[in-house]
Amino acid sequence: MPPAENHRENRARPSPEALLESARREGRGRLKIFLGAAPGVGKTYEMLTSGRARMADGVDVVIGIVETHGRKETQRLVDGFEIVPRRSVDYKGRALEEMDLDAILARRPALVLVDELAHTNVPGSRHPKRYLDVEELLSRGIDVYSTLNIQHVESLNDVVAQITRIRVRETVPDSILDRADDIEIIDLTPADLIKRLEEGKVYLGNTARRAIANYFSPGNLTALRELALRRTAQRVDEQLLSHMQSHAIPGPWAAGERILVCIDDGPGARALVRLAKRQADRLRAPWSALYVETPHAAALPEAAKTRVAGALRLAEQLGGEAVSLPGQDVAGEIIRHAAASNVTQIVVGKPAKPRWRELLGGSVSHDLIRRAGDISVHVVSVADNDKEARLPASGGKRPFGLRPYLGMLLSVATALAVAELLSQVMDLRNIALVFLMSVLISAVTGGFWPALGASVLSAFALNFFFIPPLYTLTISDPENVVALGFFLLVALIASNLTARVQRQANAARQRARTTEDLYLFSKKLAGTGTLDDVLWATAFQIASMLRVRVVILMPEDGTLAVRAGYPPDDTLVDADIAAARWAWEHDRPAGRGADTLPGAKRLYLPLRTGRTAVGVIGLDDDREGSLLTPEQQRLLDALADQAAVAIERIQLVADVDRARLAAEADRLRSALLTSISHDLKTPLASIMGAAGTLRDYRNALPADDHAALLATVIDESERLNRFIANLLDMTRIESGAMEPNAAALDLGEVVGSALRRAGKITAGHRVETSLPDDLPMLRLDPVLFEQVLFNLLDNAAKYAPAGSLIAIRARQDDGAVVVEVADEGPGLPPADLERVFDSFYRVSKGDQVRAGTGLGLAICRGFVEAMGGTIAAGNRSDRSGAVFIIRMPVEARADSLEPLA
Repeated sequence: MPPAENHRENRARPSPEALLESARREGRGRLKIFLGAAPGVGKTYEMLTSGRARMADGVDVVIGIVETHGRKETQRLVDGFEIVPRRSVDYKGRALEEMDLDAILARRPALVLVDELAHTNVPGSRHPKRYLDVEELLSRGIDVYSTLNIQHVESLNDVVAQITRIRVRETVPDSILDRADDIEIIDLTPADLIKRLEEGKVYLGNTARRAIANYFSPGNLTALRELALRRTAQRVDEQLLSHMQSHAIPGPWAAGERILVCIDDGPGARALVRLAKRQADRLRAPWSALYVETPHAAALPEAAKTRVAGALRLAEQLGGEAVSLPGQDVAGEIIRHAAASNVTQIVVGKPAKPRWRELLGGSVSHDLIRRAGDISVHVVSVADNDKEARLPASGGKRPFGLRPYLGMLLSVATALAVAELLSQVMDLRNIALVFLMSVLISAVTGGFWPALGASVLSAFALNFFFIPPLYTLTISDPENVVALGFFLLVALIASNLTARVQRQANAARQRARTTEDLYLFSKKLAGTGTLDDVLWATAFQIASMLRVRVVILMPEDGTLAVRAGYPPDDTLVDADIAAARWAWEHDRPAGRGADTLPGAKRLYLPLRTGRTAVGVIGLDDDREGSLLTPEQQRLLDALADQAAVAIERIQLVADVDRARLAAEADRLRSALLTSISHDLKTPLASIMGAAGTLRDYRNALPADDHAALLATVIDESERLNRFIANLLDMTRIESGAMEPNAAALDLGEVVGSALRRAGKITAGHRVETSLPDDLPMLRLDPVLFEQVLFNLLDNAAKYAPAGSLIAIRARQDDGAVVVEVADEGPGLPPADLERVFDSFYRVSKGDQVRAGTGLGLAICRGFVEAMGGTIAAGNRSDRSGAVFIIRMPVEARADSLEPLA
């Protein structure tokens, strides 16, 4: 397929990105913004007028919220619309009205009118900003008409403040305008708007006079009008480009000019960029600079690479977009990029190569003119007086070396020797193939120029040694003249093609090596779990792939600190610290080779993700000139993006851990406060009530009541003492200060002591024990184990009904003594069998909440594990009821018990 047809075929395919954007918009409502250049130009009036027109067409239109500000003309337009009632929100004792989002969603009209898109909602609303309410309406498939003034656009906030000297606090992100399906500018001339102000149609009385004297001056209004027009034109241009890409329209559509300047490694690249900038300014058009990186670009001298990097950097400094693309066909890549970007004019430098080299190697400017189609191509002659322009152009040549040429001579000599051996049995045509092989070998090993030399030498050797008359340069047979000519032509073409394929293969190998390095780097980052490992791996990878020295800085205690480097370096001079801080604060490069603080030793680049900046990378080396070539800049961007994502991932994991710990701490704190406020306060209230009654009515109370009140004081005091003891025990366990005082004990003694202590608690239950006489002695801390049994008995008494049986059984099982405490209560929910040992967790049945701190079973586990045993919860198999099973080791395992550190 010819190149032009192939190009048209490629351009006939819709852009995948544009198709995806169209697919994302399907099912969403359409947003139309009435964009005002200033307050009072009539945005709300125009929105209501358009809404009435849609309503007349049979569209279901309602008003979500409209502010008339007392304007009679606007109020008359409101009449006749269905208005969704506003909701009242209480804020600091005042009733404020807001748009009722839920009511609109329930009503589900086809179109809703929402005034003042930048409005801030009352605290406590579902969304903090009204534009977020509009986003939700659009996501539900409801169309929205809304109003906005240009001074509320986030990216223009500083510009508006500089013009008007008034800072607007309510803003909307630019993405809202970018996602709008339609934007209609509502505008008035400064004179007409000032007249409306004087007539009181915008503000009343003194407010109007102050507005005319300050914000609404003719100069301010003119500047705001231009801002509105430019921002809308930018959005319209984006819509045009998206439409062309999604519908595969080849273009360009000259609805607006776009300029593309093509640069190379020649001395006039910077001057070409400046010329394109001047042309773009005259046309008031966006522009960009493009460099196509061919396979031989890797062999360019440093001076040529510096020229390319400087030209691209100059384009960015002058407000253009700098683009670098890899490719073999320079003109084809330029045309493809221009067509995809709706470029209308291409600016390219006049070719500096001699005519004969253009005939052999082609001319980019001539190819562009022939293949550009509807795109205008400007071939200009430029001269650059900068120091860079006086550096010699590279011409794409490699640094000169003798080795390829020596290899070429050896290859031709070998071919000559082989041809001499074969000349006795082969004719001239086959001998010519031997020499052609030497040409191909020279092209593969040495490149184009050694292959060209091999072609000439091979033709000379073939003529001198093998074409009659021998050993002269005379050719007697005309056929041999033709054969020698074709041999030389074929050798030249073959050497050129072979050298080109070799360059492409070298470039492919280099890209494959780079891709492999990036893949291994991404795997390494995916396997790192700490921030220090990620930073060290990043510094090492950048240093090894770009051949530079690297430092990575991150914010620490309000300043930037060196966190990693390769080679290790943690000292920075004042100029470097200032450059790093500037790059961090302004999200732009600073330091060596940059526009800001160029005296620094290193070039500092911000390290960021789409969410936020995470650090700064500093680079330096011992070379003069530009630090990074375009190819190295792309490689650095890829490495930095991967590193930034890995750093953000680790930071997010740390944030999640901190949030989880904070949530757990809040849960424990809430549980503790609940216990203190309820479970600890209850016995205190009983004690205070009984003690107060004894104090006030001591002489009037019968003896039985007197004794009952004293018993209440004692019982509740013991209950309070148990609660406090549980809190103290839990504190000892969690702090690691638990040190069991183990000694050989008889289990029956400890069980008996616990039963006597729990006598009052278990008084309403039947208690049975089953302890075999042949149980071995256990190494236990008697105080801790008694507390474990006491807590288990207390738990059973709380949950088992009065009069039910509480059983304590023990048995020997596989080198351990198993102690079971079982009750006849409702049992434990299966999902809570492990959670019952969590601090402050209490199993509730229905709406019943048992008295206690929720620490008893947690203390049991802590004490048992401190003594080297285990405890588990379960349900009885013979009937309803819970059972707690303690396993304590005996013999050697018990003898090796050590206190906890």
